[in-house]
Amino acid sequence: MNITTFPAKKARAAAVAALLATSAFWAPSSFAQDSKPLIIARNIDLNSLDPHRAFCDTCQIYNSSVYESLLTLDKDNKLIPLLASKWESNADQTSFTFTLDPAAKFSDGSPVEAKDVKWSWERLKNLKGSSSFLMDNVASIEAPDAHTVVVKMVAPSSEFLNIAAAPYTAIVNSKVASEAGAKADKDASTTDNAEAWFLQHSAGSAPFVLKSYEPNSELRLARNDKYWRKEPALSEVVIRQTKDAVAQAQMLQNGTADIAMQIDPDTAKTITGGDIKIDTVPSYNFLYVALSPGAKANKVPLTPEVREAISLALDRKSILDFTLGDQGQLISAPIPIGFPGGSGFEEQPYDIAKAKELLAKAGHADGFEMEAAFPGMNVYGVDLSLLMQKVQQDLSKINVKLDLQPVPFANWRERVNGDGIPMTAVFYAPDYYGTSQYIEYFGMTKGSPWARRAGAEREPSVLNPKESELYKSALAASGDEAAKLWHQAGEEMIKDRVILPLISPNLILAYKSNVQGVRYSACCNLPLAEISH
Repeated sequence: MNITTFPAKKARAAAVAALLATSAFWAPSSFAQDSKPLIIARNIDLNSLDPHRAFCDTCQIYNSSVYESLLTLDKDNKLIPLLASKWESNADQTSFTFTLDPAAKFSDGSPVEAKDVKWSWERLKNLKGSSSFLMDNVASIEAPDAHTVVVKMVAPSSEFLNIAAAPYTAIVNSKVASEAGAKADKDASTTDNAEAWFLQHSAGSAPFVLKSYEPNSELRLARNDKYWRKEPALSEVVIRQTKDAVAQAQMLQNGTADIAMQIDPDTAKTITGGDIKIDTVPSYNFLYVALSPGAKANKVPLTPEVREAISLALDRKSILDFTLGDQGQLISAPIPIGFPGGSGFEEQPYDIAKAKELLAKAGHADGFEMEAAFPGMNVYGVDLSLLMQKVQQDLSKINVKLDLQPVPFANWRERVNGDGIPMTAVFYAPDYYGTSQYIEYFGMTKGSPWARRAGAEREPSVLNPKESELYKSALAASGDEAAKLWHQAGEEMIKDRVILPLISPNLILAYKSNVQGVRYSACCNLPLAEISH
């Protein structure tokens, strides 16, 4: 069977169309702006409403709407002021000085001061979980006066300004949070007991405040009437738990949602009506196949020649056509297209003859069997089981036989971090706008997550010292020079052929035509303060 015409895909598209056909057609009402809440339909993946424990896609929206960071990104991913009116760094990127805007106020009307920044970032670091790693390189934070913050680094970090724009580096009203049991001391991971308080309260300076949260139901935000900048147009925002794309599309068409955030390409094609707009933009997310030369279940050594043969046998253009069609793009290096150093890589070749030649040279002319366990889930509109069936078909052309094993995500994580998995498929989304996270995560450097998963302790040959050197050099540089070094690191990761990026899906935002200001942000996901209706 030709997998590009897989019946399940056609059946799903037909089912989507049938379901949506039963939805009542929505006609725009004549209510005035802000006469009712803006309703967002999405799968709410919140792990916490504590801004220093929250770590998820919805968390980015929540944190950036209720709390503020010192900096943020504009639509072109340029750093712009938020709580900090200006900032500077020393030549070797080891010291950063921020000047706070004296007009900044928390939602209770009290001023945002340097002590709040120091407390917030020390708390983030000392909670030792979720996004605490963002502060790993921070040696000290000082507040010499009410509006000045000086941050010293352990080692050079040209990425720190981008980190300061991440919603996870949220600045919290230290007085209010401390009274609720929040701690910033070195033992905060064991003494802080404020997480439950944050489920019902907020202590930020952003355009919105938490109104209520009902797990598995909805998250409700209200306008911050004491917001220190231009007040948002929306008086209230409700993010309603809606697990799948079809249900989100139904809500949009019958008028019970204003924005649907996780529409996949198949569902998008079924949405009709001139009162609904669909924006498709490139995302910074991608899906990839990964190999583990040190996995205990390997039946043959995954040498550089064998890994190159596997890469050459992947028909990436066909994979893109099958999974996303024109709603995505190919990606060669594990750095998002559009991130510093992430563009300009050559497309990875597809060459069955050369792949067979390399396998024969490695002593595997007749091929071999390989275990391929992966999370059994649908992500960014791609069913990983169907994706891996396509990979299985491709590799069968060089007599590499995959044993496909879709498993729950928790089981996959345990296996990949334990004995390793010879081949897997998974996905990645950025934690902030900065390239160092990709070398830290995917690089074959000692102690990195994927070096461990690739079995570097059992097979140290997978380590690539050049990536460590480029990583350090890029963090000590800035601007175009840093981007060139990040690009070189990306080239090295391609040569590793441990992480084999495949596709980067487009992001689809579907919303009512009377809603203005909807856009995807590299830092904040969906900037609610820019939206009106």
